[in-house]
Amino acid sequence: MTIVGGGLAGCEAAWQLACRGVSVTLVEMKPATYSPAHKSPNLAELVCSNSLKSLQLATATGVLKEELTLLGSLVMTAARLHAVPAGNALSVDRERFSEEITRQITAHPRVRMECRVIRSLGDIGERPAILATGPLTHPDLVDDLKKVTRSEALHFYDATSPILFADSIDTSIVFRGSRYGKGGDDYLNIPLDKSQYEAFVEAILKADKVPLHPFESETYYEGCMPVEVLAERGRDTLAFGPMKPVGLTDPRTGKRPYAVIQLRQEDLSRELYSMVGFQTKMTFPEQERIFRTLPGLEKAEFARFGTIHRNFYLNSPEILTARLELRNAAGVHLAGQITGVEGYLESTAMGLLCALFLLFPEIPPPPSTTVLGGLYRHVTTPQKRFVPMGANWGLVRPLKQGVKRREKKAALVRRALADMRAWNKLIPIENTKNGYIMERP
Repeated sequence: MTIVGGGLAGCEAAWQLACRGVSVTLVEMKPATYSPAHKSPNLAELVCSNSLKSLQLATATGVLKEELTLLGSLVMTAARLHAVPAGNALSVDRERFSEEITRQITAHPRVRMECRVIRSLGDIGERPAILATGPLTHPDLVDDLKKVTRSEALHFYDATSPILFADSIDTSIVFRGSRYGKGGDDYLNIPLDKSQYEAFVEAILKADKVPLHPFESETYYEGCMPVEVLAERGRDTLAFGPMKPVGLTDPRTGKRPYAVIQLRQEDLSRELYSMVGFQTKMTFPEQERIFRTLPGLEKAEFARFGTIHRNFYLNSPEILTARLELRNAAGVHLAGQITGVEGYLESTAMGLLCALFLLFPEIPPPPSTTVLGGLYRHVTTPQKRFVPMGANWGLVRPLKQGVKRREKKAALVRRALADMRAWNKLIPIENTKNGYIMERP
């Protein structure tokens, strides 16, 4: 079995297959070639945030974590092992997380690594194969996929937030705390009064930005919107968005600030912090100049500036079968963000599901009452306008009428987990073809 792409989806698929006795060749173009956003030679590199979103079971992302854990996800195991404090969210030390997955994959006796660039489906060789090249798929392969599928490739722009060195942050001004106390003191908060906020927004609006190419349309994913694009929607947008001060009190004044910027721990040693919700396309000099005007960041040193990159995905409902196989290229299956899901764990989920479909062709798709089933339905159901989607309750089949509003989320959670446990029992424990026994979680 060949898997192209050593990101989250590719690694998860490789793990699921190898642990059930299938020999896997994992093809990754790094370190020979890097995309515009990748820097590390390791597998499963997190190029944007280090957050895997909420842990709360009332959220679809929280339930997806439980579903992946039930299914024996390698990515979830590594994430919990290398989690950093982040309140009610699951955030990881991105370097240790990536190193953990690299170590597990490369040490597996049934996984063989191969470093080369896949420029066309013809370069893959052995089939069946899984294509998990992600949103930063090599341009040559994108062109080939467009020809083979007879479908236009789609795209949106994604942005990353700056990361600061902790020892360059003035902790006499910045204070610890989480909104409404949820998560204790896991976040650092930069307090701003009204005049400071207004000056900051004005500076962002006037800052030099990295220009797009003339042929590129300015389409962004709503869940990762550049801060300057938000500011253009209205001068108060940031104060009601990533800078909302609700549930926070500045210990120096005893009052709630007009606005705050939260910093989230990036690593276990607390040496790095990222600016939460501050994805940006400002030029590097402008980022340094403007962010150093913030209280407590006057001497800030940046481990990484924010960047913007173009993400590619396919119109999956038009080109995929119910088993995530390309209609026009037998034996080639798609997994991860290339299918039109958005998010680290959503990508992982599609890699895991693709592997299970290949291992056990007889199993039905996951129930539409589960979050995994909702994601699957999203990428296989024809839509007038297909856009990337992260885990949310809108993807899940609604409850029957009669459930009280305040009880709906709890009912959705109970149903999702019960149905996922039932579906998991349909997956054979023993792979008789390879004689390998999997332990059921």
